[in-house]
Amino acid sequence: MSTERAVEKAATTVGSVWPIHSFVTANPLAGFEDVPFGEAVTQASGLLGGRGYPTPETFRAALERGRIDPEVLDAELADRGLEGRPETLLERMDADDGQERSDTDAERVDRVLTKWLSAFLDEGKAEWPMPNREEGFYGAFRSVVGHDGRIPDEGVVADLPESPIETIESVLEPHPESQWVPVFEEQFAALPGWVGLIKQRADDDGAWQSTYPVTLEGYLAVRLALLDAFGVDLEPSADPGDTAPDTTDELSEAFLSAWEATYRRDVVERVAAESEALAESDRIAGGDADRPDAQLVFCIDTRSEVIRRHLEATGEYETHGYAGFFGVPIEYRGYDAEVSTDACPPILDPKHRITETPTNEGTRASHDRWSGLGEAASEVLERVKTNPATAFGFVESAGSGYALALAARTLVPGRVFDLLDGVDDAVPDDDEFCEPTVDRRHADADDPRAHADDPHANVDDPHANVDDPHANAGDLPVGLTREEKVEYAATAFELMGWETFGRLVVFVGHASETANNPYGSSLDCGACAGNPGGPNARLLAAVCNDEEVTAGLRDRGFDVPEDTVFLAGQHNTTTDEVELYDGHVPESHSDDLERLRTDLATAREHAAAERTASMGADGSAGVRETERRAADWAETRPEWGLAGNAGFVVGPRDLTSDLDLDGRAFLHSYDWSTDPDGDALEAILTGPMVVTQWINAQYYFSTVDNAVYGGGSKVTQNPVGNVGVYQGNGGDLMSGLPLQSLMAADDEPYHQPLRLSTVVHAPVERVTDVLGDHEELSELLDNDWLSLTVVDPTKDHRAFHYEEALEWTPLSGGPRGEAATAPTVADD
Repeated sequence: MSTERAVEKAATTVGSVWPIHSFVTANPLAGFEDVPFGEAVTQASGLLGGRGYPTPETFRAALERGRIDPEVLDAELADRGLEGRPETLLERMDADDGQERSDTDAERVDRVLTKWLSAFLDEGKAEWPMPNREEGFYGAFRSVVGHDGRIPDEGVVADLPESPIETIESVLEPHPESQWVPVFEEQFAALPGWVGLIKQRADDDGAWQSTYPVTLEGYLAVRLALLDAFGVDLEPSADPGDTAPDTTDELSEAFLSAWEATYRRDVVERVAAESEALAESDRIAGGDADRPDAQLVFCIDTRSEVIRRHLEATGEYETHGYAGFFGVPIEYRGYDAEVSTDACPPILDPKHRITETPTNEGTRASHDRWSGLGEAASEVLERVKTNPATAFGFVESAGSGYALALAARTLVPGRVFDLLDGVDDAVPDDDEFCEPTVDRRHADADDPRAHADDPHANVDDPHANVDDPHANAGDLPVGLTREEKVEYAATAFELMGWETFGRLVVFVGHASETANNPYGSSLDCGACAGNPGGPNARLLAAVCNDEEVTAGLRDRGFDVPEDTVFLAGQHNTTTDEVELYDGHVPESHSDDLERLRTDLATAREHAAAERTASMGADGSAGVRETERRAADWAETRPEWGLAGNAGFVVGPRDLTSDLDLDGRAFLHSYDWSTDPDGDALEAILTGPMVVTQWINAQYYFSTVDNAVYGGGSKVTQNPVGNVGVYQGNGGDLMSGLPLQSLMAADDEPYHQPLRLSTVVHAPVERVTDVLGDHEELSELLDNDWLSLTVVDPTKDHRAFHYEEALEWTPLSGGPRGEAATAPTVADD
């Protein structure tokens, strides 16, 4: 095996970590998903030192609160041949739970290495950047190593080879090649946060990577050279894969499975009952549906479930769930943004580049004037504060003003929110004078958008080269063709099973609003790679308003009425305010729009009251409390984010519209009767279900072992280089979610750490066909990384639970959903 191949193989044990400014939730044990869950957490424990199951105290609390059905638990224990009363078994788990985490012999290496990693991987925060970064991490380190007095002038460091591969092979020369992969795995596992960031950055190959490249080989070469210099033994420890699960793990798996089965049974029974009731009501009504006042498409995000439920209660509104990038994978650049962002899930690559084109020069000028003044002032202030020659004098002269500002932000954050909100309203937003570049653009010397004085189409910009006849952005075309626009719009309606259109159709993206929060992007849209979903919503609305597109949709069977107007909005998940981008809505729809605004405000009040109560605050002042949390720079828990997520329901909204799912379920609209070939179902299971499993896994592992898989406490975090956070003043990057996003108190998890339970409303044979065509999905299910239950409307609305190898167990219609003795349903 070549050195490069050995490095690549070893790196699979470390999950990718995205920069914190574009936080992407991902399974930290993604590299272990090809083995059963129990085996994976055992291997990861041996390699990374992390626990894989909730603590006995967490199980005990769940049992006491009725979240674990004792009968279901007894069945899970019996299946594993375990005997004893739950209380006795939990006491045994308590006795076996003492995990020891001793310091490694490579502590000094870690301190030196992380210092240079933070300097090299900095994304624009350091005032004094590391020299020679353009040579790559290995080359830059090679140029400075002789000046670092903390590194002994011993071993290969004394004369580093030019090639990282040479360094790796030189250090490992005394070791047989059979040990190389285990050695590499242990060295990657020593700093999994930094390694995960390097791995993602190299895979993404974005602007920072292109300018300052870093590779896993380069990182490993530096680490091995440092270990050699400090005289650290490289002999690998026992293969973590040889570690057998102990009785504690078996007990934990039984308790966890019982907890999940209890939650899943409740959701499945309610969905099955609604499925039967829905079929009966359709028979009575003849299947006719009245035209709704408006239709709103929200992200499948669990936080959308709350606002959707309250909005539907205010009037004849129809809400739907769809992945928050709205099916259009784009690289997006706002009007005055310095960089582009990938506004699509990380499992997809952007297919188009979308920029903002000014359409109102007067409003644009006002925006430029105010934003220019603000940016100039911020830049001057930052320079004065960080320059050694002026910093102390600045503090002396501005101290009293800062004291007043800090006092206001600390004592009256709600008033600060009002002030900032007023200032923000005075400066025109992009959507007030810009439109997304929807049409496929052809560069033309007479096109003002291709002129050098246009900051978004500069000839010096490699992403907007006027010599490119197709106006490509790198390898991406700018805008969409007519055929592409029709396809994206039709796909959206096909996936959601639409047949009726209201006078207003609103695509609602979502974003968050917080102060002094390094984890702000973790509260934004997971389907948009930790970015706001508003741009995607605006793009799809613009596409659907195109008369050529609506004509194409009619050809595809979607009879869009002439009076249907599409618009976009953005749900602020911190305050529950929904902002509508409605500048193009005609006067004929003003009454509809005003009624929608009023009802959205009412829904906001109720949703905010519900959410603030869940944070231990006064729900009667919900809106005001959410605004305070958004503006309070000392607030460690501005909102819960996706904490609590446990289920993913795929089916018509009517199945869940009368259910309070407590903001714990992802909801994707789907109508099996409009999808005879199963193409829409296939797209949902291979896309959104995989993304929700990533989200669920990160919340799970961040909760069960926050020190290893999470982010630690915000109180003791320090941001570094705009890429991540430390605990304290150095060390590994924290790769997961902070304690305050997961815990109600130090010893009380708010997030219930359960693996994802997916419930699909469709014929079971259709689901089996999709799984049979996608081995990666059946592998996830066979290895127990998530569960899948199908409520089959063609089989008397009975439920079938996936077991393994494409086989299903029918569930009885009884009150507890026990497995029936009927034969399994297998794929022919």
